[in-house]
Amino acid sequence: MKSFINTAAICISIIIGLIILGESYKYKFKTNETISVTGMSEKDFTSDLIVWGGSFTRDAFTLKEAYASLKQDENAIRNYLQSKGISNTEIIFTSVTMNKNFQRKYDDKGNEISSDFSGYTLSENVRVESREIDKVEKLSREITELLEKDIQLNSNAPEYFYTKLNELKIDLLAKASADAKNRAETIANNGGSSIKGINKATMGVFQITGKNENEDYSYGGAFNTSSKLKTASITLKVDYRLN
Repeated sequence: MKSFINTAAICISIIIGLIILGESYKYKFKTNETISVTGMSEKDFTSDLIVWGGSFTRDAFTLKEAYASLKQDENAIRNYLQSKGISNTEIIFTSVTMNKNFQRKYDDKGNEISSDFSGYTLSENVRVESREIDKVEKLSREITELLEKDIQLNSNAPEYFYTKLNELKIDLLAKASADAKNRAETIANNGGSSIKGINKATMGVFQITGKNENEDYSYGGAFNTSSKLKTASITLKVDYRLN
């Protein structure tokens, strides 16, 4: 009788152990059920800062003469910009760079046989940063008027920027998160389940491209500066736990 009781106790213990193991496995399997979705959001916006720049040079045999001519050009450019409504605080001139020039002579075999100093070339850059985009755009088109004053100015294309990128990113992330949740709920509901919480969320690369322009996204994130009208986009990959 005692042997029978011991055997029964052992059997009951094994059954209880199997039940606990089964429930543990069932719980583990259930909690490991997840669904992965990618939410996306994008927004069109207009740049609020324009940057235009150019460079100008002067050549002369002596450094003093070249520098004096370059500074005359700098004053003429500054006066011209101010006449177009650009304030002095929006104008930036860089430091002067210098190059020595040489006239080189070669023999019939291409070997250099002499090198004679021929003067200096001095260069300087000018830059305009302004929130008055239309004014600077007009300026960039009319800047060639300085050529009539014998100023050798090479003008660059304007660049456009947005000063509220942090706020824009936060807004896009919130919308991408809502989009991801909506996608996950749709899939879970159609499968007879529901989402319980987030296991992991990974933000994608922030992209800024020209609006309605055929630009490729970059692995490191596109950052368009050539278009005044832009489109910003971001993705958010989210892993949800299911009930």
